[in-house]
Amino acid sequence: MTDGEIRARLYVDGSLHSFARMPVRFSVPGGHIEVAINGFGLKRCHYVRPDGTERQLNPDPASAEGRRARMHHRHPGLSRVVGLVSTALVLAGLCVTVPQIIEAISRIPPVADTIGTFTLPVQLPLPVSLLLGLGAVVGSTERALRMRSNWIDELAG
Repeated sequence: MTDGEIRARLYVDGSLHSFARMPVRFSVPGGHIEVAINGFGLKRCHYVRPDGTERQLNPDPASAEGRRARMHHRHPGLSRVVGLVSTALVLAGLCVTVPQIIEAISRIPPVADTIGTFTLPVQLPLPVSLLLGLGAVVGSTERALRMRSNWIDELAG
């Protein structure tokens, strides 16, 4: 598709059965499949039974998520280290982003008149701030490949 929309595709026995714009719910025998994305990749891909029980589906082995799952299966120690580093990068980005957002909001005239302004105690040089932002994006992308991203990744990135 060339319209800029991101679509989920449902394949049955290797053939394209259906596709729809995300987020989507595909009806399948015995329940449905829910697929959703966020700004960094796949957020949710679950099979949900009529009684509400859920099971995360395995990603396509040829996809980036599938390659990340294969690395986790073949090298669990390395996978844990990569996961910890990605979480640390996201948290570092969050520690930089949240105070900057608070400072910007506190400068809005009605807010400044009501509660005053907030000034960051430490001003990071632009290259350091950009590097931390890039690290947060990389960390959030890695977390999305493991389908573990959430609103914190969106905020930090």
